[in-house]
Amino acid sequence: MKREWTALYVLMLPLLLVSMDVSVLYFAAPAISADLHPTGTQQLWIFDIYGFVLAGLLMTMGSLGDRIGRRRLLLMGAAAFGGASLLAAYADSATTLIAARALLGIGGATLMPSTMALLRAMFTDPAERAKAIGLWSGVMTGGVALGSVMSGILVEHFWWGAVFLVNLPAMGLLLVLGPVLLPESKNPSPGPFDWPSVPLSLAAVLPVIYGLKEIPSEGWHPRYVVPVAVGLLFAALFTHRQRTHATPLVPPALLKGRGFAPALVLNLVASLAMMGSAVFTTQYLQSVLGKSPLSAALWSLLPSVFIGVAGPLSARLVRRGVDRGYVVAGGFAAMAGGFALLALLGTDSLWLVLAGAGVLACGMVAIMSQLTDLAMSGAPVERAGTASSLLETGAEFGGALGMAVLGSIGTAVYRHRMPGTAPAGARETLGGALATVTRLPGEAGRSLLAAARQAFTTGMRDAALAGAVLLVLAAVGAAVTLRKTEG
Repeated sequence: MKREWTALYVLMLPLLLVSMDVSVLYFAAPAISADLHPTGTQQLWIFDIYGFVLAGLLMTMGSLGDRIGRRRLLLMGAAAFGGASLLAAYADSATTLIAARALLGIGGATLMPSTMALLRAMFTDPAERAKAIGLWSGVMTGGVALGSVMSGILVEHFWWGAVFLVNLPAMGLLLVLGPVLLPESKNPSPGPFDWPSVPLSLAAVLPVIYGLKEIPSEGWHPRYVVPVAVGLLFAALFTHRQRTHATPLVPPALLKGRGFAPALVLNLVASLAMMGSAVFTTQYLQSVLGKSPLSAALWSLLPSVFIGVAGPLSARLVRRGVDRGYVVAGGFAAMAGGFALLALLGTDSLWLVLAGAGVLACGMVAIMSQLTDLAMSGAPVERAGTASSLLETGAEFGGALGMAVLGSIGTAVYRHRMPGTAPAGARETLGGALATVTRLPGEAGRSLLAAARQAFTTGMRDAALAGAVLLVLAAVGAAVTLRKTEG
């Protein structure tokens, strides 16, 4: 298996960079603003366009890889990702940077399902495949945390374009070693490509992701609820086409595979909880504890140290005969325990928030590795790219839903807890309170800041309790629906 493991380490490079690119602009934003002078709208698109395009194209690229070859699509995506990174690094206008970030999203959408589909084809032994998927899950989760830290270090010592140039050596290495180490695999008889489903899938995914992303900060305003409704309408049309077309983008039979549909739903719930918690922990570290952005990012890396053992440990338990349903249920119970720790927070609880985040992350990786292994093992090899893209699209939906639901709970509690005499901006968000404090005299500013931090912490605790209840229900669901499902 030596060749397969060497190839896997090569595959981890694009996966790490794609996951890092979700958060790599966190500390580069001020330098980009000073250099390119984007408008407020342009600045939002610089951040968001990457994730929107990536989420919208995952299903298309997964199906395309099954048809033209996963290695071929991976190498094409690596070249596109490298070229887009170069364009982004030397962008001389906000418009150019937005376009480059969109191209990065296209490249990322080819890389993510291709890596998992190739992994499925390379590791035919179930035990070895489970280990490999555990590593894949850990890299995927850790990359998001690493991206923000990498961004801070590079911007501090170089210029903002360096956060994109770091992609080039890894993509170059993949282009050189990929043809040698990675086997080609594809569906031998895919049939004609379902082109009309591509715009339908985009119309289903993008409005929903956009609306759910904006709801936590802007509220349940029709401007954001309507796009979600429109996206759901297109999702119904997309589903109808998949059921009636001869060679659909996503074959309905795939969802009937053993454990596949429960794995999709449970993966969505786990992503909901993880991203919902991230909304609060990053703000808590910076705005409640007063850490600088780089300091907060470095502290947030600490829980990531432990996630590397969660995936392999869950795989070992399954190999030793522990029912997979119980292992996944244990992962959800661990995540619920992480939320329970967050529900105990005060306004000065650094180690408690890190412990809660660490337990959440370990549970998440254990769940992700087992659900991915179950779904990919049950899917036909010729549909591995499509199966992987469905899992990843579900995770994107779950993350957006988590930010919307748990974020809305926290925001509602914050607004309820803030004194009615506080300035209007301070009553809306903690960020608004921090901005208001700078304009108030000493004691008044300190009192408002203390009230805002307490209100935010209370909202975070209540959202954590809601998340814990959801995860306990998910643990029960996993134990029931996944019992006696083998990879």
